[in-house]
Amino acid sequence: MRILVVEDVEDSREAIRLMLEHLGAEVFVAGDGVEALEAVKRYDPDVVLCDLRMPRMDGFEFIREVHSIAG
Repeated sequence: MRILVVEDVEDSREAIRLMLEHLGAEVFVAGDGVEALEAVKRYDPDVVLCDLRMPRMDGFEFIREVHSIAG
């Protein structure tokens, strides 16, 4: 399973990544919605875990953009 973790706090992002990798997932990370959009296009994740309050592009705007790309 490919999981994209979108979190602006580096320690939290890395803790989540390590836990998911330990459980057998292939994990990709992004620090904000702008990076996450590129990651969605590049890696086509099965699941996205996304923070809502982030710089540059928050989680709500990111999800709207993903839906517009997919739809």
